[in-house]
Amino acid sequence: MTELTQQLAARSHALTVTIGRRLAELRHDERGSFTIEQVLWAAAAIGFVTVVVTAINYYLGLQVAKIH
Repeated sequence: MTELTQQLAARSHALTVTIGRRLAELRHDERGSFTIEQVLWAAAAIGFVTVVVTAINYYLGLQVAKIH
């Protein structure tokens, strides 16, 4: 092997290893998971509040209808 082919082989290997590591990091990247968790909890809380408010309004509507 000439010096040029050795350098090309070494750089190709380094590039392959670097790309492999970066892809592994991207697959296991958990940035944003905390934000997604907060969004899901907020959506659940909004859904719960919506159900409670709807139930209260329904009950109050029945009570008002009894008065009239």
